[in-house]
Amino acid sequence: MSEHYDALETRDSAARESALLAALPRQVARAKNSSLALAEILQDVDPALVTSRQALANLPVIRKHELLERQQASRASSAGDVFGGFSAIRYGEHMPRIFSSPGPIYEPEGAAKDYWRMARAIYAAGFRSGELIHNCFSYHFVPAGSMMETGAHALGCTVFAGGTGQTEQQVQAMAQLKPAGYIGTPSFLKIILDKASDMGVALPSLKKAMFGGEAFPPSLRDWFAERGIAGYQCYATADVGSIAYETQAREGLVLDEDVIVEIVRPGTGNPVAVGEVGEVVVTTLNPDYPLIRFGTGDLSAVLAGSCPTGRSNTRIKGWMGRADQTTKIRGMFVHPGQVADIVKRFPEVARARLVVTGEMANDAMTLKVETACGGPDALAAKIGEAIRDVTKLRGDVEFLLPGSLPNDGKVIEDARSYS
Repeated sequence: MSEHYDALETRDSAARESALLAALPRQVARAKNSSLALAEILQDVDPALVTSRQALANLPVIRKHELLERQQASRASSAGDVFGGFSAIRYGEHMPRIFSSPGPIYEPEGAAKDYWRMARAIYAAGFRSGELIHNCFSYHFVPAGSMMETGAHALGCTVFAGGTGQTEQQVQAMAQLKPAGYIGTPSFLKIILDKASDMGVALPSLKKAMFGGEAFPPSLRDWFAERGIAGYQCYATADVGSIAYETQAREGLVLDEDVIVEIVRPGTGNPVAVGEVGEVVVTTLNPDYPLIRFGTGDLSAVLAGSCPTGRSNTRIKGWMGRADQTTKIRGMFVHPGQVADIVKRFPEVARARLVVTGEMANDAMTLKVETACGGPDALAAKIGEAIRDVTKLRGDVEFLLPGSLPNDGKVIEDARSYS
């Protein structure tokens, strides 16, 4: 059997980029024409001119809090749109299901086959047509269960809707139905296997797994391997569906074929260099929910080179933390966008990190900046003024040589003692 889901995975990188950029202006136009929220957000944008990553980077980033705020404002009106104007489809045959994420934020599910584009990731985890998958993602409120089930069906697999909880019943169903593998969180599969061991029940059919929803450290990967289960992870969200997936090479996550992914400096929409940690921003080609430059709030970084499995798409390191580092300092909230505003005022500054120290209610903040500029005293005074102007707080300034700050995506570091 082929190691790859389809020929798209191994196409020439330049051909893929050309195809994505050819689809981009059409998607921007579709978003403006079919989504009231995006018509407003992109009102000054000519879709025909959005034909490059540079042009895409000039568009605003849509963050999850904006989805929530627009939905809340719209729901306050009796005639409001529960999706805050972002959905291009309405109730009926084109929207078979609606899901809810914390907030609540409501997400539509369209009628397209493999709407969330999960089949590719499931295939990379080793599942094949004709197999039974035990799906232990939640089937109520959140879309995770449906995301995986529709992807498995597109792949030609049968699904047992295990859902969450009921550990003994999960063990019993696995023992009797003999699924080829499991889809769900890694922690829940460990709980199931521990329960099976306590019950004295063997689960020899379980040979593979695809995980999501939480971290999957190497120690847990090895724990499953010792029990004959090869586990791989995927990266997806309720807003944009599949973003990236792990392969047998286990060298980062390969991007999905139908998304345009950027890594930007937290608090901004500015793309960072290859290898630098930043926020994952996704533009989907989904006509039903056409999110343009959606900020996931997750940190990651692009890996150089291609996957050893022959998949030619860009790879990212996987989930590396959260980009929303808003911190309360002396009663005031300071967020990464404010640090970015300060940096923009000084072309001499390459990167910066605001470090908060001390104890709560008795804290101090220092803006550490990378610069090769001489005469730091005058520059420090100007930066100090900018800190007060932007944050309404006083802060010290510390100069560092370029490349000194850690490459971990942090713009605000809370180093206070909470003991």
